[in-house]
Amino acid sequence: MEGTVRARYDVVVVGGGHNGLTAAAYLARAGRTVLLLEAADHLGGATVSDEVFPGVDARLSRYSYLVSLLPRAVRDELGLPLRLVRRRVQSYTPAPSDPTCGLLVDSGDPAATARSFDAVGAARDLAAWEAFGARTAALAGAVFPTMTGPLPGAREVRAAVGEEWWRDLHAPLGELVERTFSADLVRGVVLTDALIGTFADAHEPTLVQNRCFLYHVIGGGTGDWDVPVGGMGAVSRALADTARAAGAEIRTSARVDALESTRAGVTVHWSDDDGVHRATEGTHVLAGCSPHELERLLGRDVEAPEGSQLKVNMLLRRLPRLRDRGVDPAAAFAGTFHVNEGYEQLATAHREAASGSIPTVPPAEIYCHTLTDPSILGEQLRASGHHTLTLFGLHMPARLFRADPDGARDAALAATLASLDSVLAEPLVDCLASDGEGRPCLDVRTPVDLEQDVHLPGGHIFHRDLQWPWAADDERGTDPARRWGVATREPRVLLCGAGAVRGGGVSAVPGRSAAMALLEA
Repeated sequence: MEGTVRARYDVVVVGGGHNGLTAAAYLARAGRTVLLLEAADHLGGATVSDEVFPGVDARLSRYSYLVSLLPRAVRDELGLPLRLVRRRVQSYTPAPSDPTCGLLVDSGDPAATARSFDAVGAARDLAAWEAFGARTAALAGAVFPTMTGPLPGAREVRAAVGEEWWRDLHAPLGELVERTFSADLVRGVVLTDALIGTFADAHEPTLVQNRCFLYHVIGGGTGDWDVPVGGMGAVSRALADTARAAGAEIRTSARVDALESTRAGVTVHWSDDDGVHRATEGTHVLAGCSPHELERLLGRDVEAPEGSQLKVNMLLRRLPRLRDRGVDPAAAFAGTFHVNEGYEQLATAHREAASGSIPTVPPAEIYCHTLTDPSILGEQLRASGHHTLTLFGLHMPARLFRADPDGARDAALAATLASLDSVLAEPLVDCLASDGEGRPCLDVRTPVDLEQDVHLPGGHIFHRDLQWPWAADDERGTDPARRWGVATREPRVLLCGAGAVRGGGVSAVPGRSAAMALLEA
């Protein structure tokens, strides 16, 4: 291990994902002594870029892949050299009943979007789509600016969003979708924002789908999902460089085994790859790990959450041809390409998964990083027309993969590729590149894999189900950790990861909030 570790620090950060790095950067810049401990041999957690395929000069965003919730304030305050690029095409969705036509939503060409609505028989939904877009823009404009301050109270948010949105947010989302749109295809496109990493039906009474929908439509104050130039690893590298430059000490291959809370602080028991066990004191500990892992470190046993997604990373020699000959594949894959995500298809897939079966026709959505940012490919791959594809499969809960992880992964992949092929004019495998050992460039990750790879409990990409980004008015109090949504049952241990109140996604909001709470204390 390089360098000498002090006996005591103002702050010890457990976990070197992008949120832990954010907290470390803010606190070190404020003059606090900071030690960050990361169990893996690299930083970034799920926000990394990897050379996934041996012998192939391509660095893919293997886990997280888009940025929507990262406030401009974080980039400005920390001086991060990040470039985020907006995609002009919002989405393309082949019609479930006839994939020879599809709905292309082009933010730069409203007339083309209108023609596309007409082509799929959804012309009567166009006005509702435009009005709904204006409504969600107003919602984003009201809620997103609160993400960089202390938690707002429910009454404050209710007044900002208005009574109509407040009612809609607190009734199952399916009611709003069905009341607003008539076409099955349009209903499905809207609902998918509520199901990313979230296993729920449109009418789920817990409203977990509503909370997921809210986070997905408020990003950046516009709801746009941006592409990080250089891949997701550019985000974590910029944060790590900033933290180190400010004086934070960062240790990788440093596994935390237990936390012992005392009146004077917290003792962090950990070891690194030399096998030596250490005990380091922190006046405070910030947990960038999941709340489930934090409870384990504190000696408590709690039930793990459950993630629900299939992630497939691919490298293609060229983009596949579509059954819809009226749309250029470069346009269709430039935004979010929805695969068999009609409203009824989503409901059927949820019922099948809830009964314990891999969906017969898995719904999925695809994104092509290289159409917006080819820099993640080597020069030869760029010149020869190669592209990456990232597929995110819905309604794939961890329970489906527990008994037979390998067999279930193979079955889920086969069903998902068949689902995708149903809307293509050629099999996807005909377009796949090969790695240096002659194998197809396919990388498949289930929730069980994510649990093992990046310590996401149950493979849950948000660490646990998302929470409303505000506080009940009678629970705000004066304690800084509670005011910022990062409190735990231990007063000297704060959450700074995705499991905080305003966690989830690549936002840096929990890391910044935890730092603000400590600096305010």
